[in-house]
Amino acid sequence: MLKNIIIAGPKCPSCGNQKMVTDQNTGEMFCGKCGFVVTDKIEDTGAEWRSFANDESNRTRVGAGTSLTMHDMGLSTVIGAANKDATGKPLSASVKSSIERLRTWDSRSQAHTSADRNLRQALNEMDKLKDKLALTTAVIEKAAYIYRKAMERKLVRGRSIQGLVAACLYASCRNTETPRTLDDIANGINIRRKDVARCYRLIYRELELKMPVVDPVKGVSRIASIAELGEKSKRKAITILNEARRTGLTAGKDPMGIAAAALYLACISTGETRSQKDISIASGVTEVTIRNRCAGLRKMLND
Repeated sequence: MLKNIIIAGPKCPSCGNQKMVTDQNTGEMFCGKCGFVVTDKIEDTGAEWRSFANDESNRTRVGAGTSLTMHDMGLSTVIGAANKDATGKPLSASVKSSIERLRTWDSRSQAHTSADRNLRQALNEMDKLKDKLALTTAVIEKAAYIYRKAMERKLVRGRSIQGLVAACLYASCRNTETPRTLDDIANGINIRRKDVARCYRLIYRELELKMPVVDPVKGVSRIASIAELGEKSKRKAITILNEARRTGLTAGKDPMGIAAAALYLACISTGETRSQKDISIASGVTEVTIRNRCAGLRKMLND
């Protein structure tokens, strides 16, 4: 709670006392002796936020934060769509037409070159895929950063925007260890998987990206949720994968494939009836892959 501040200002009109009290909560200035209210609407000139850190940060008034997911970093002007003035009254016909023209030219002036228009379209595609694939803001920020780096290296010229956007999103998912496959990204943006893979190899090679090794344990929850498996089978599959990782069996293997195989073996162990086809559909890998990975996991468990 904010405390009252006593200041030496103008005299009280009632008793002549010079000690005026300012209430920060109600915005009133009143006399400290007789209680006469001098004014009841004081503007707050302090900071709009408070910092609880000990970094002596500047708490001046600021606007909205910048973001890589906006083509202009969030620093452009925006003319609102409501055709009303400051008091809420509708604009006249002549003023309304002028505002429409200003709005049109304002929108055009924000994309001077073809590169700006390309970036705007790419970031719009990323924003659509954020909700479609249930991605976090951090993943989209990372994908926008990779796309901007690709534009600096002139990798966009002669290639489809959708392909590079999908490749940047997949690279961002790999970098942040978000369990999304190439098929998920390709189906979300509605292009061929081969095109996404080709663009991904390009940006991986040209930008010299360093990708962490994918942990197959992160794919267990996703497959189990789609296949409607119980918590017991999920925990058993994680135990199997941890043992396989300790013995080095997961090295060089497809993470989703070995996660699906571990879930299939866990279903057999816990008594849940799920066929290899059900696990294959939920994981997006073939039944042959599941059978091959099951053979290695069975051998490890028997040893």
